[in-house]
Amino acid sequence: MRYSYGIAAALLTGGAAISLITGYPAGAQVAQNDERQISNVTPQAGAPASFADLTAQLQPAVVNISTRQRITVNTNPFAGTPFEDLFGQQRGGGQPTTREAQSLGSGFLVSADGYVVTNNHVIQPDGRAELEEVTVTTTDGAEYRAEVVGRDQASDLAVLKISRREPFPFVHFGDSSQARVGDWVIAIGQPFGLGGTVTAGIVSAVVRSTGMGGAYDRYIQTDASINRGNSGGPLFDMQGNVIGINNAIYSPSGGSVGIGFAIPAETAAPIVKKLIAGEEIERGYLGIRLQDVTNEFADALGIERNHGAFIQQVVPGEPADRAGLKAGDVVLEVNGKDVTPQQSLSYIVNNLEPGSRVNLKVLRDGKTSTVPITIGRRPSEDELASQNFNPDDQAAPSGNAQQGEGLIEKSLGLAVTPLTSQLASQLGLPADLQGLLITDVDPNSDAGSKGLTRGTVILSAQYRGQRKTTTPADLEAIIQAAKQANGEAILLRVRQRGSPELTIDVRLR
Repeated sequence: MRYSYGIAAALLTGGAAISLITGYPAGAQVAQNDERQISNVTPQAGAPASFADLTAQLQPAVVNISTRQRITVNTNPFAGTPFEDLFGQQRGGGQPTTREAQSLGSGFLVSADGYVVTNNHVIQPDGRAELEEVTVTTTDGAEYRAEVVGRDQASDLAVLKISRREPFPFVHFGDSSQARVGDWVIAIGQPFGLGGTVTAGIVSAVVRSTGMGGAYDRYIQTDASINRGNSGGPLFDMQGNVIGINNAIYSPSGGSVGIGFAIPAETAAPIVKKLIAGEEIERGYLGIRLQDVTNEFADALGIERNHGAFIQQVVPGEPADRAGLKAGDVVLEVNGKDVTPQQSLSYIVNNLEPGSRVNLKVLRDGKTSTVPITIGRRPSEDELASQNFNPDDQAAPSGNAQQGEGLIEKSLGLAVTPLTSQLASQLGLPADLQGLLITDVDPNSDAGSKGLTRGTVILSAQYRGQRKTTTPADLEAIIQAAKQANGEAILLRVRQRGSPELTIDVRLR
């Protein structure tokens, strides 16, 4: 990821939870005295003089969530080596032991009978850990053993259930689609285990992508302070409705710097309703691996920037494959709805009913067409994870004569040679594979920063058109075409042994 300050995923294991939040409007009116000077900005009527009354009403519905987990630890110092059985037993380290771990987060009651909403990662054990107990503590200090009613890993939501004779105070979901940048918001949670901490801010963005990818990379951004332990807590508007669920922060230190993210209520509320009802959550699925259309991609494809989704890979046998979609296609619209960073293809498809029929507007080789497709059912997160490919780090053979040292090396920072059947065999690639073998990469080039290495095969190159590249001259011709059109980048379709084919944008220099 290319963030200088990474997104701190709000994982709460070991009490290291991180969360987010958003803000709501404090309107402002600008009065002008003349063309040279703007007078003092004064709040609109209705801007809160205090959040005290609203906080007093909402705080009782916000809870602390803690978990106890059991982790199995292998104490054998020779574990994973050929000497595991022999020396491990002799040194008394053959038997695994268990240790206790804890996590901490926030949540909120959504019904009088004790249903609690939080983030899934607040209660999701990591690795070998096993969840043993979840405890919910209310603002009056009462503790309740909680039952896990349902969890949804894809959206990072979970529902718990606690019980008592008296009804619980609770809050309602609001309409996050009505939120506007500049709206006031308040966040209530349990950062660092401190009970009932309240922070206020404004909505910084209503649809923000963090760049992490996925169907739910769509958040409300706020500058209300969010810290460890806020995860799963509510983000309220000025009417006391929950418009977001704190989920992550953007930070160099792990603490709040005023950039927090919350799952919008319009996303969370339907999922929570299904989890409470015990219903299965079904999502749409195409069976493709996507790449955002960056400025370089858009320039190379000749399309509008921030428009469309580039297909990197098509899963065999899945809906996209059956509909005839191919790697290199760009999906521009779904049923007439533009695909944009704010309205991503993953988000649109994820919210379609499996079995429904839609039309995709697709760009291929510079021409657009309409492709009808039947939406499939999205596999579970574990099933999707099993489809990932692991890259092979085997280096390319050395001693090959390098070609294309002129324009290719100057423009891309690459040295290449035609891929022969002998070289393909040494790399574990099909003997009939055609392309250019990268024999050297300038680490300071854009190609180097994009992960191209010695041993990578360039299958084709593209600048507003697709063609094979079996000789350095083929690649030089495409570079020349891009330079003559003042292009910023070209697209390379590449393959490495043990890895899937990918299309990447490489800036020209």
